[in-house]
Amino acid sequence: MSTSEPAPAAAAPAVPAPAFRIRSVAASALIPALLFAIGEGAIIPIIPAVAGNLGAGLALAGFIAGMTMIGELVGDIPSGWVVSRIGERRSMIYAAVLSIVAIILCLVAREPLLFGIGIFLLGLSAAIFALARHAFMTSYVPVAYRARALSTLGGTFRAGWFIGPFLGAGLIALTGSSLSVFFVMGLCGVAIIVLLLVVDDPTEKLVKPDAGETLVAAEAEGLFTTIWTHRRVLTRIGSGVAIVSALRASRTVVLPLWALSLGLGESNTALIVGLGAAIDFALFYTSGQIMDRFGRLWSALPSMIGMGTCLLILSFTHDTGHAVGWFIVLTILLGLSNGISSGIVMTLGADLAPKTSPAPFLGAFRFTGDLGSAAAPVLIAGLVAVAGLPLAVGTVGVVGFLGAGVMLRYIPRFLPRSLAHKSLGFRAGV
Repeated sequence: MSTSEPAPAAAAPAVPAPAFRIRSVAASALIPALLFAIGEGAIIPIIPAVAGNLGAGLALAGFIAGMTMIGELVGDIPSGWVVSRIGERRSMIYAAVLSIVAIILCLVAREPLLFGIGIFLLGLSAAIFALARHAFMTSYVPVAYRARALSTLGGTFRAGWFIGPFLGAGLIALTGSSLSVFFVMGLCGVAIIVLLLVVDDPTEKLVKPDAGETLVAAEAEGLFTTIWTHRRVLTRIGSGVAIVSALRASRTVVLPLWALSLGLGESNTALIVGLGAAIDFALFYTSGQIMDRFGRLWSALPSMIGMGTCLLILSFTHDTGHAVGWFIVLTILLGLSNGISSGIVMTLGADLAPKTSPAPFLGAFRFTGDLGSAAAPVLIAGLVAVAGLPLAVGTVGVVGFLGAGVMLRYIPRFLPRSLAHKSLGFRAGV
């Protein structure tokens, strides 16, 4: 009797998951983001001017301009739970509906309070909308292409912020009313809802890069529970991200305020801000290439130093003979500095997020960053009221150098190719 045992059957060769193609989700992922950003981009440059027309002073107008960031901060509290429970697609639809409600409030406002509430709700809808796209990209994009994909998503928002101001400037020149730009956001909200109802949901077709692993879906945690669980990472890298967000938020508040203080008209302000946004948009893919090839630090550090320098220089130019010329040049350079870090916040969040149920962590990560976004306009408004706009701008510039130091200290030193063992790399780097 033979003692040999039958040879085990050969294992079937693994079938690789289909390669991710960004164009396969463009209709459901990128086009809605573009439409939302166009609406936001049309509105943001003229918020201080509209608030001023309703009776707000310079400090209050700056505070109302910052209500978008405060709304995003508050929106981060439920957004991770909402997206993990009802899905990315439905979350975006509800966010678009909320943005339409916000626009209606802005249009009927006859005093700064109601107008500020409308701007706050717009920020709230932006938080839910942005997290839904961030969670989708984190779950379905392979790690090797993560920074480029998220920079493309960031570039899509930047494209909208580039198109929106020019579209708004044209409408103001055509109609003679700054309120006409709010109809752009309303129409974009309607178009987003229609588009998402018509196109297929990509999550039903795509395979997650880690789909072959045996993973148990994590129960969606609340925001503050998630913050406590990941408190070390959020305290360290999150503090740097908060400063990045603060500089970006200050840019959207400072530039319109600076133009208002120089006496520039609303259409000219929109054109100048749009010019900076064009440079910002043009660099989105370059930023992704830098992060994927050389690491995240090489994008974040030059951006923080560049923005801090530009804001410091701007603070000394208000009363010079060429104040408008300085404003135009520094607006362009701020766009350049911000553009080379396109997608950095989303990329770092995706790097750190757990593979299962990333939305709660991403909500906590965005909340940490949006603390900076919300704090910046409050700080600027307070400094403007106490010491004037130039000192406020210079103070934010100094904060930019602080952010560069935090990023230099805490961003993990790794090349993205080594992300197969990313948890070990992050423990060593953080």
